[in-house]
Amino acid sequence: MFPAKLPGNGIFDEMLLADGQVREHYGSYWSWLNKRPLEEMERKRREAELLFHRVGITFAVYGESSGTERLIPFDSLPRVIPAQEWGWLENGIRQRVQALNMFLHDIYHDQNILKAGRIPPEQIFGNAHYQPCMQDVDLPNDVYAQISGVDLIRDDKGDWYVLEDNLRTPSGVSYMIENRRMMMRLFPELFSGNSVAPVDHYPSLLLETLQQGSNVSHPNVVLLTPGRYNSAYFEHAFLAQQMGIELVEGPDLFVKDSHVYMRTTAGPQQVDVIYRRIDDDYLDPLAFRQDSMLGVPGLLSVYREGNVSIANAIGTGVADDKSVYPYVPEMIRFYLDEEPMLKNVPTWQCRDASNLSYVLDHLAELVVKEVHGAGGYGMLVGPLSTKEQIAQFRDRLIARPDNYIAQPTLSLSTCPIFAESGIAPRHIDLRPFVLSGREIRMAPGGLTRVAMQEGSLVVNSSQGGGTKDTWVLEEPSC
Repeated sequence: MFPAKLPGNGIFDEMLLADGQVREHYGSYWSWLNKRPLEEMERKRREAELLFHRVGITFAVYGESSGTERLIPFDSLPRVIPAQEWGWLENGIRQRVQALNMFLHDIYHDQNILKAGRIPPEQIFGNAHYQPCMQDVDLPNDVYAQISGVDLIRDDKGDWYVLEDNLRTPSGVSYMIENRRMMMRLFPELFSGNSVAPVDHYPSLLLETLQQGSNVSHPNVVLLTPGRYNSAYFEHAFLAQQMGIELVEGPDLFVKDSHVYMRTTAGPQQVDVIYRRIDDDYLDPLAFRQDSMLGVPGLLSVYREGNVSIANAIGTGVADDKSVYPYVPEMIRFYLDEEPMLKNVPTWQCRDASNLSYVLDHLAELVVKEVHGAGGYGMLVGPLSTKEQIAQFRDRLIARPDNYIAQPTLSLSTCPIFAESGIAPRHIDLRPFVLSGREIRMAPGGLTRVAMQEGSLVVNSSQGGGTKDTWVLEEPSC
């Protein structure tokens, strides 16, 4: 038997019960694992690390003086989700993403949810990601966020919560695919003995979704990247290669006669769909940041005329802002006339005086985040912070209360990893990737991110987090 450390009191573990028994859906894997020598698993871990380096699955961390790239830690013990549980999760995610797209269409058109008083107008019009230039712009299928990443967590009871919605340029899907490929290479026998839902079809689903976002019958699709120094450049190159489309940078494109063209050795080629991995502010120096060297001058005017599609749409960021997140359940009720299947984490908006007062009195107990923050930066995890860190954050919060929200420190669920001492629990989250075109589709599971350090709640790769393969078990066929 592998030595396995049990999760702490009050923590829900994906694999182990409090008494050390293995959950039913892990039974087959656990039986297989206990026939493997520890030395073999360690050898496989080293092999995976070497292969990831060879493929170039690394990322850059902004602000590091060394300029070196890091390998995201990969854990070879999979996270397993039963088919029935995934089916329920999938329905809840679809419901949420559908309402978010309806919300985006509404605020850039009739603004009915604001007129009905369900969301304060200042939450939208005062938001840094609201783009007035998108007002009354009609998009194919009324879809604004073709690619979404919904971050999910579980509490100490095993209940699922949405932690945040990622609707601008969600990343990480390449690691979902590569993790599966690595597991199939290291342990092929596991996949012949278990009915694990595939994820390798995601690039073809993504390409179909992007093509459906154009009014052209056979659209030319490109992926626009900021370049090789971007932290997610590996993913940009990976997805372009997998979809069989061109990977381009801003200078590769130009605007002429109200259309976008790509420079090629055979002459200009019209571009119909741009899958952009660049923030709004840098897309068009004539419309947004004048100093941007990453975008395409004149792109916004072509977009507004409907002669090019951009995924995700300009202005989607207003819907994944953390100060708008508390209103998503109300969006579901307003647009779909349904109760939300997935719960939000309770949230205090620090722009509200009474909320701010409570947060300041309970900083040592809460998680406080910047409303526009990402990557685990700009946040305070009260229970894991020193008195000095809390005092410094208090000053920032008082100076810019509208820039922060706060949430309770949930006892995040854990999943075992292979640690030096054997099998040990680490906190995790899950990011399913959702594709919205003529219909909403997703690959089963998603990216499980792991806080590799014992006791840490931060799963972001930029903060030392790792990843593991996510298995959705398929229902046995009759």
